[in-house]
Amino acid sequence: MDTVKNNTVHSQPTTKAKLGWKKTDTLWVLGLFGTAVGAGTLFLPINAGVGGLIPLLVMTVLALPMTYFAHRGMTRFVLSSSNPGADITEVVEEHFGAGMGKVITLLYFFAIYPILLVYSVALTNTVESFMINQLGMVPPARWILALILIVGLMAIVRLGEELIVKAMSMLVFPFVAVLLALALYLVPEWNGEIFNHVIPVEGGMTSVFMAVWLILPVMVFSFNHSPVISSFAVAMQKEHGENAEAQSRRVLQRAHIMMVVTVMFFVFSCVLSLSPANLAEAKAQNVSILTYLSNHFNTPMIAYAAPIVAIIAITKSFLGHYLGASEGLNGLVVKMTRSRGKEIGPKALNAFTAGFMLITTWAVATINPSILGMIESLGGPIIAMLLFIMPMYAIKKVPAMRKYSGAISNVFIVIIGLISISAIFYSLAQ
Repeated sequence: MDTVKNNTVHSQPTTKAKLGWKKTDTLWVLGLFGTAVGAGTLFLPINAGVGGLIPLLVMTVLALPMTYFAHRGMTRFVLSSSNPGADITEVVEEHFGAGMGKVITLLYFFAIYPILLVYSVALTNTVESFMINQLGMVPPARWILALILIVGLMAIVRLGEELIVKAMSMLVFPFVAVLLALALYLVPEWNGEIFNHVIPVEGGMTSVFMAVWLILPVMVFSFNHSPVISSFAVAMQKEHGENAEAQSRRVLQRAHIMMVVTVMFFVFSCVLSLSPANLAEAKAQNVSILTYLSNHFNTPMIAYAAPIVAIIAITKSFLGHYLGASEGLNGLVVKMTRSRGKEIGPKALNAFTAGFMLITTWAVATINPSILGMIESLGGPIIAMLLFIMPMYAIKKVPAMRKYSGAISNVFIVIIGLISISAIFYSLAQ
């Protein structure tokens, strides 16, 4: 599918012979895999199966190529810098100028910040459902529950970035193991209901096209691990030098195969054990698939394990995205104040950022907008602009990237990116 790969092999016949495999490469495979499989995975089965069989099959075919080619493009973009070790914001400024650097910084913030809002809603809904259905408790008013949860998360943030990163790293693989165990546990519950909904009775092929259209931004969101790509590319450059691009491809291939196989097995197991009507109900309830499963099956193991795993996963993802969102907001505030000839102290800056995050996440969690609606209209499209479109634009405009032009995969990624971005217009039309 990719002509560039063939050209690279012919023009550098000795590259493969020079490439080895180090322990750090294995660690990066596991790191990329763990970063990508997070709380976003818990919403993917709902959109994958709610439109019937065809969107699920489309997703199965597209998942690996769209994920691999997009993240490979961003890795190549970071590696294209003439300054080894430059991160993505520095590379943008080098290739497109300081003005575009500010725009990308803004986009980067808006790619991460809506995800924070999504998880604040998801956590509130998951805890509320757990209290009602499993613990038999009457939860406090939604605004109080949301405030308690968000303040609790902010208190964890105060423990420090290093501790949060360590905790998230430790939780990644137990989370993946539990997802796989749950997927296997659901196998006896598989039924053929999805095969009775190849083309839905209501809406016909129009509803199928709509489902495929709206599943793409959710896939972009769920398989996204672009925030770590900058660090990954820099590490590859430091470790492998001129072979960084070739070695990064090998690492990405292994990580993405693991990720897609794991996530798709979980998605299929969930979809095959439920019906499209059940999935539509889960979407209407605005909960993750684990929360819905815990209430749907009268099984103690699923009833208690699923929501607890969901709470841990959402908390982990919230904290990880909080670090990125707060860093992005700090950068925006510093640039704005400097452009006016002023400086803002670290204490005032951190206090402003914490206050902004607390108030906005609490407000959105209280309002309870559609989680999948936010992903379709905000998270997925903005991520697609950065991850799918920007590296492809750089191939046309940046001399150091021109060697990657002419590949069919470039056209494929641009099409997927544009379709994902177009979901914003669907939201506006609604």
